Amino acid sequence: MPSTSQTPDDERYFLHEGRKWRRADPSLPEDVAKQLLSQLGRARSAVNKHRKAKQEPKVKDARRRVQIAKEGLGERGTPWWEQSPAERQQRWEKAIKTLDELRTPDDGPQQQDKP
Repeated sequence: MPSTSQTPDDERYFLHEGRKWRRADPSLPEDVAKQLLSQLGRARSAVNKHRKAKQEPKVKDARRRVQIAKEGLGERGTPWWEQSPAERQQRWEKAIKTLDELRTPDDGPQQQDKP
């Protein structure tokens, strides 16, 4: 893993509409990234759905799931370039486990990746 000084800023962040955003951890295995992105999309949809229905407790729960997914991706929390490979893996495994535990019936069936 590159040290902080060896990882260029443009590999850590991207600009969107003039705002700097942290990139996802490039060491994420493809299947893990796909699963976390799917969970993130479902959580964001739930935020919008429950906000429109004025169901604030459900909005809060969905926002928590967004946060957990983004932490798993490495976009929030401790910067991925400051973590060891073991810490990075532990981060995404914890996020996936927590998101699976927080699944709701509104989420639909759990996505199964095909080999």
